[in-house]
Amino acid sequence: MNLNAGDALAQASAQQENTLQNFWGDTRLLLISGALLAVAVALALVGHYVLYQVIERLARRKGDRADLSFVKRSKSPARFMLPLLALELSVPFAPLPAHLKAILQHTVGLGMIASVGWGAIVVVQLLGDLVFARYTIDVADNLAARRIRTQTQVLQRTVVVVVTVVTLAIMLMTFPAVRHIGTSLLASAGLAGLIVGMAARSTLTNVIAGMQVALSQPIRIDDAVVVEGEWGWIEEIDASYVVVRIWDLRRLIVPLSYFIEKPFQNWTRTRADLLGTVMIYTDFTAPVDEIRKELLRILQSTDLWDGKSWGLQVTDASPGTMQLRALMSARNGPTAFDLRCYVREKLISFIQANFPNSLPQVRNQNAGVPTPFTALHDTEQLNQ
Repeated sequence: MNLNAGDALAQASAQQENTLQNFWGDTRLLLISGALLAVAVALALVGHYVLYQVIERLARRKGDRADLSFVKRSKSPARFMLPLLALELSVPFAPLPAHLKAILQHTVGLGMIASVGWGAIVVVQLLGDLVFARYTIDVADNLAARRIRTQTQVLQRTVVVVVTVVTLAIMLMTFPAVRHIGTSLLASAGLAGLIVGMAARSTLTNVIAGMQVALSQPIRIDDAVVVEGEWGWIEEIDASYVVVRIWDLRRLIVPLSYFIEKPFQNWTRTRADLLGTVMIYTDFTAPVDEIRKELLRILQSTDLWDGKSWGLQVTDASPGTMQLRALMSARNGPTAFDLRCYVREKLISFIQANFPNSLPQVRNQNAGVPTPFTALHDTEQLNQ
């Protein structure tokens, strides 16, 4: 009886000792694996820091915009990719249990898929930076540059959206359960597909509109437009909307589909130069030839006029006034607006100073012509 109790006690003690040994053994393996992986990540981060310090210094010394753009765009993705690559290489050497190693390898694999997608986006952004650096809009004749920049920007953002969706889809397909659910949803379609299509209708419309904008070019970056009664410039063309910078620095956000479905004014569609008009209302006694000569002198005295077109004509006449239209050309929309204001001020000042009687007047038909009653009354006063 006592022997059986002693044997049981010894057996329990041996089992406890084996459990402790297994626990400490597993813990030791986990600690070793964690240290190995941590060292690999640390070395990757140190290598990233040293590598980009050298690359940044060389890029600044060379002063090439392409190199600087590469450093700027690739630094953050590389900080994510290099540790993942280090983990991918070091996980097989870590003394981990099979199930933990499989989970860790799957997680690292997801990160590598995301890194490849991120890298593709970085390549697209670098190509866009190269195009933007080559085609600047800081010159007077920037029509071709604005066309190419607009196409590049719209296509760039479309590719980024496509790459993001494809990357997420590939990552989800690595999970068998999710892949099965996705296959079932695609097979069933039906009402769910109809609901999803209706919900995404506006998004799909804007995506298609973005492709149409990139190809047909109804608007470009920095175009002068009039939208919803507001005058401004196209500041940004996004995947689903357009930002219009209004003349008073407000921003008008318009869906991309607006520029395909509704009419709007584009002042720089084919060329930037514009014709501006100024309306002056004068009396019928105004000397039109003198005002026309003064208009030419005013235009020749300012750099706002491009020297191409000008003219002054009597375009209308009412019972009380005569309408003069001054026509002038300018390099672009903002300059045309400034030129119109300048000419309007100078012409009014000229008429005020030289022909004040030619300003609009209200005539009294009987002014200076006494009526018979008034003449008789004045005669009687003189006789008295």
